[in-house]
Amino acid sequence: MHAAVRYLGVLGGCAVGTVTVALAASPATGTTPDKYALKVPGGLAFSEFKGYESWQLVSLSRSEKAVAAILANPVMIDAYRAGIPGNGKPFPDGAKMAKVHWNPKKNEFFPDTTIPGTQHDVDKCGFACHTKVKTRDYVFTDYGTR
Repeated sequence: MHAAVRYLGVLGGCAVGTVTVALAASPATGTTPDKYALKVPGGLAFSEFKGYESWQLVSLSRSEKAVAAILANPVMIDAYRAGIPGNGKPFPDGAKMAKVHWNPKKNEFFPDTTIPGTQHDVDKCGFACHTKVKTRDYVFTDYGTR
């Protein structure tokens, strides 16, 4: 992976684990831990993605197991708009993506629609699965045109 791209859970071409941010309150204290204090074994800190909640949507995906939103920081969005990865260039330093998964839920008012239920995690699938898209700088997701 281009050393500059940070896909949540993939760092410098190495899979470093899953960051789960669906945190529950501690029964002992009644407080919820700070999700930004989490760190994946191997060094990737969730704090490196602080503010991901307001990043722009790149794309959506859905399976029987999860509804997902793929988000990107402004550096990544600018790279997509410049034609990366389709133009064969690597993503620039500082480009970051995050993928948020929710458990699927049927909309009670429009039952044919699947919507996000409870948050499952914010994670990665690992470097090994991204080798399939090596020629795209290890990024699966295309930027959805608007």
